[in-house]
Amino acid sequence: MCLIVVGWRVHPDFPLIVAANRDEFYARPTAIADYWPESSDVFGGRDLEAGGTWLGITRSGRFAAVTNVREPGAAKGLFSRGKLTQAFLTGCQSAAEYVTQVNMDDYSGFNLLVGDPHSLWYCSNRSALPQELGPGIHGLSNHLLDSPWPKLLTARQGFAQAIRKFPDRAALFEVLADDEIVPDGELPNTGVPLEWERLLSAIFVRSRDYGTRASTVLSLSNDGRIAFEERSFGPEGRALQSSVISTAV
Repeated sequence: MCLIVVGWRVHPDFPLIVAANRDEFYARPTAIADYWPESSDVFGGRDLEAGGTWLGITRSGRFAAVTNVREPGAAKGLFSRGKLTQAFLTGCQSAAEYVTQVNMDDYSGFNLLVGDPHSLWYCSNRSALPQELGPGIHGLSNHLLDSPWPKLLTARQGFAQAIRKFPDRAALFEVLADDEIVPDGELPNTGVPLEWERLLSAIFVRSRDYGTRASTVLSLSNDGRIAFEERSFGPEGRALQSSVISTAV
């Protein structure tokens, strides 16, 4: 998952609104979003190589999402970062309890969001102590929370406009589909070759071998209803299939 924008308690009817793109190599085996056979309360995609998920939610409104921190050459962690989200979604700890017990040294650089209908928390093994997020529009890419990367600033601005039309999800998917490359002078310097900095500067990444594989919009309403839509993509951004749920109270 390489871009997540979260509206936390900024909409009068939907305390949680999420728009996210997962970027990954197309060769990595993946299952589209669905209820998990071994944990039927959880809905989300699955990483079939290492297990876990990049983003998911439960019927009770427990939400989790993770991004990696871009740090070329860093040592690989003991466990896949997708285990962080999996453990929260299948567990029973509160978000506040969970972020305090994560063994930060077991993972490569990560950003983690976990929440429930009452609170939303952020933690990273590349920053200070976990923090509870207040109402607002928060964004993550492959650096720390709300880092001013051009793609993230653009996505947050687009998100703020798009949620005025919510629960119509079309405008949020338009934000996630923005494939404009950032000019070289505005690119962040994250240690990857310039060609990759350019490619990864877009909100929606397109190439033959690596790119945006899933765009997701999900929401939790005041009365506990969950709506989740995931759109999947192949090489060069070719549309594949969609997965949608809408739960009753």
